[in-house]
Amino acid sequence: MPLIADEKLLFESPSPQDIYCYTPALCRGFGGRIVAGFDLGGPGTEKLAGPRSDSGDYPCGNQLRILLSDDGGASWRESASRLPMLHAMLFRAGKFLYAIGQSGRLVISRSADNGESWSAPAVLESEHRWHQSAGRIDFRHGKLYLVYEQRIPEAPWPGVSPVLMAAREEADLCDPASWTFSEPFRAEALFDRLAAAGWRHRGGGVPGVLETSVIRIHDPDHAFFDPEDRTVLLLMRAETGSGNVGAVLKGVERPDGTLAVEPLESPAGSPLFLIPLPGGQLKFHIDYDPVSRLYWMVSSPKVDGCRKPGLPWYEACGDRRRLELFWSSNGLEFASAGMVAEGRGKLDSRHYASLLFDGDDLLVLARSGDCRAKTLHDGNLITLHRVRNFRERAK
Repeated sequence: MPLIADEKLLFESPSPQDIYCYTPALCRGFGGRIVAGFDLGGPGTEKLAGPRSDSGDYPCGNQLRILLSDDGGASWRESASRLPMLHAMLFRAGKFLYAIGQSGRLVISRSADNGESWSAPAVLESEHRWHQSAGRIDFRHGKLYLVYEQRIPEAPWPGVSPVLMAAREEADLCDPASWTFSEPFRAEALFDRLAAAGWRHRGGGVPGVLETSVIRIHDPDHAFFDPEDRTVLLLMRAETGSGNVGAVLKGVERPDGTLAVEPLESPAGSPLFLIPLPGGQLKFHIDYDPVSRLYWMVSSPKVDGCRKPGLPWYEACGDRRRLELFWSSNGLEFASAGMVAEGRGKLDSRHYASLLFDGDDLLVLARSGDCRAKTLHDGNLITLHRVRNFRERAK
């Protein structure tokens, strides 16, 4: 399949064998600025200048880097701050930019100067340990809605439960009191129900959901449209041992402002949980484009033969080599719009991407690797891909 995007190298690891590039994130700053974030992890991060998270992929912690572009992504420079967090989402709310992430604890940092510098992370919740990636945030009613995930103590991987969070955009988002949290949703009960009906994890492992994006249904004719506008859909990566399977739940904001994550029912009244989703076995990123009135997703679909038997999972996952763009009119059923990027070599990876609408173009920021990478999972590059006139690819 021919590529539909160009590629630009934004960052490369100073030590590919022990410092790895994770969690690409994009957001629009003020005045047309583009803001990109990623964290560095691995046993070599102790060599990095600047602070590191208390908890990370390795005991020495992770470090969030933030890059800025004022010319549409042609050139980039690093901000003045390096932050001790990982798994960060970047977003604009009110007069500020924010990075919400984790350092074991759930933390958030604010920029009052359009990303030039960032505050020391404030702690939003410290009783639990947290996890996520750069998923979609929904903005509505002057509020923002996102999912971060609580770790389940002592549970095997993925071992997390989604928590729906909301706050007013104009509030002090570094103040824990500004946020409302749902109870964590334990998806194990839904998997148990499937198992009772004969379903099994294809690889014999432990099933779970993780790395959630929040979308809202805008079409009044959609089966899951909520005329009271209090419901969002949570689209999730599903660990099932199968490729191209994701999961869906719903988030509800009750009239009193409290939040809940609940199972979703089909129009016929039956439970709807695991769904066909290209690349749903790996982290994906989805967003709604009000111009085309379509949902756009970048993901890493699993193809036959991409997993090599006998290799560790982090080397065997050939789906990490490719990024494909998809579109959908309903947010649940997707058609291909073309291949964004594809690694050709044994260690060439392009995966775990985030997307950002940029006028007529679509920007995709990817966690990538080349022949110097440690593994397909532990890459050494951050790359930016531009799909020009992307809306024309919805056919």
